[in-house]
Amino acid sequence: MHNILLVTAAQGYIPMSVKEKFEEDLNYKVLVSEARVDSINKIKEDFSAILFYVDENVISQQTCIFLKDKAVEQDIPIFILGNMEDISVIESVFPAHLVRQKFLRPIDVKEVFKAVDEFISNFGKHIKKKILVVDDSGAMLRNVKSWLEESYQIILANSGAMAIKYLAMNRPDLVLLDYEMPVVDGRQVLEMIRTETEFADIPVIFLTSKGDRESVMKVMELKPEGYLLKTMKPADIIQAINEFFEKQKIKL
Repeated sequence: MHNILLVTAAQGYIPMSVKEKFEEDLNYKVLVSEARVDSINKIKEDFSAILFYVDENVISQQTCIFLKDKAVEQDIPIFILGNMEDISVIESVFPAHLVRQKFLRPIDVKEVFKAVDEFISNFGKHIKKKILVVDDSGAMLRNVKSWLEESYQIILANSGAMAIKYLAMNRPDLVLLDYEMPVVDGRQVLEMIRTETEFADIPVIFLTSKGDRESVMKVMELKPEGYLLKTMKPADIIQAINEFFEKQKIKL
């Protein structure tokens, strides 16, 4: 079963018709949220797409930015429904590559149903392995995302604390972890992962800038699944990640 987040300012006929269509015809689970940060935050499940229904009701800039950040971090496609004027205001907040399609009123529910289902079936993130990348460098996070996002679903965390918060509610297929970070470093994140029963077996590969023998030995004594240097060529990092998942397949 695939989950879809439906964000709406008002739970009227159109949003409920969309929800009913997806749940009855495709056995999708539609998670309905009011267009407020606190309401969206209550949704703990992962979802494969966001449907954003906008109308004459005013949606705060804070809500739009929050939803945009969530979509960018987890590479979630957005489908926007509403009038052209309302859509243009909302759309200006989101990166163009995330807005897969717009549906203008009067809304054809069958058209929405078909477009979203085709996207999830053919290109949806559910077919990709999920990698949590943890690094306090924004530039490094953007680089790693650009290298890997074609083949994997990339979630970004800019601190150890943010990574721990994400792991408390989600289970990635791999954690790509910076060793040296302020406050909560890579060692502490790995120790936390290994002591929690629910995700003790999540594989971790360190990605670090230090390649001297002492640093390598210090990292490897923590028994991660691997160790990569930030100075490696992007192609070599991609290859190492691909090889890791290939080996995982053999183990199954």
